[in-house]
Amino acid sequence: MSSIKVEYILIAALVIFAVFFVWQTTWSDSEFGGADGEAEELIYELNPDYEPWWEPFWEPPGGETESLLFCLQGAIGALIIGIFFGYYYAMNKFKKQNAKA
Repeated sequence: MSSIKVEYILIAALVIFAVFFVWQTTWSDSEFGGADGEAEELIYELNPDYEPWWEPFWEPPGGETESLLFCLQGAIGALIIGIFFGYYYAMNKFKKQNAKA
């Protein structure tokens, strides 16, 4: 892949991100919520007498801590995927170099 194609891909990704960011921030009621909260509301709507099986043993002190833990989880996952792809890319490159020699 030439460097020009990579530059175009990066520019396109940045433009898409910027458009999405501006679109999301222009809404006055753009509160981000997770699927857990939506599921909980639906469960209580369907069965108001529902009682959870167990309670969490630890709740983060605030939304910032939850966001930090979520981002940390995503970063660790991205690191593992990057190591996986990097390892196999380097292994294939090494095999091709040894096949030429």
